Amino acid sequence: MELSLTQFLTIDGVCQAPGGPEEDTSGGFTHGGWSFPFGDEAFGAFVSEVFDRVDAFLLGRRTYEIFAGYWPQYDDPEDPIASRLNTLPKYVATTTLDSADWANTELLRGDLVAEVAALKERPGRELQVHGSGNLAHTLLANGLIDTMNLMTFPVVLGTGKRLFHADAEPTGFRLTASRVTPAGVVIATYRKAGAPEYGSY
Repeated sequence: MELSLTQFLTIDGVCQAPGGPEEDTSGGFTHGGWSFPFGDEAFGAFVSEVFDRVDAFLLGRRTYEIFAGYWPQYDDPEDPIASRLNTLPKYVATTTLDSADWANTELLRGDLVAEVAALKERPGRELQVHGSGNLAHTLLANGLIDTMNLMTFPVVLGTGKRLFHADAEPTGFRLTASRVTPAGVVIATYRKAGAPEYGSY
């Protein structure tokens, strides 16, 4: 399976708590819910397209708990997101959870890099990471992400957790698709293309 990351970002790279004020207040973050005003029909259509390609999910502990607190109660087989989240395999990277009640969930508690590499060897289309900023940092640092769907919202926050850290593996990506929603969200899909190329002007 290919490993894809779908992430909400502000213009200045913040990925913390896009979905609501209480989603992640760590570090005193007070700007949660910043993506909400831009969730138009075109944005929803893109998210549905992403979920149409999934065969399994890889989630960080916090994102798993947010999803598990909502989607099992919204079990609509016609919904492209709920139907997949509630039925497909979910792998959770965690050092704190001892069990998981959501159907088809497996906890990854060993060598995360090795476990994710093994998951990628399984047959299927996409192993998808949604949000899960801390997990995304680890995957990026170890060169495990094949494709990124970055949704950049027209907001600057100044503070908050950012997707890219200084320990990210230097990697070149190729833009494979892009669109702009009527609300102003820039959606860009990048595919890993090997080591960066360098030169001078």
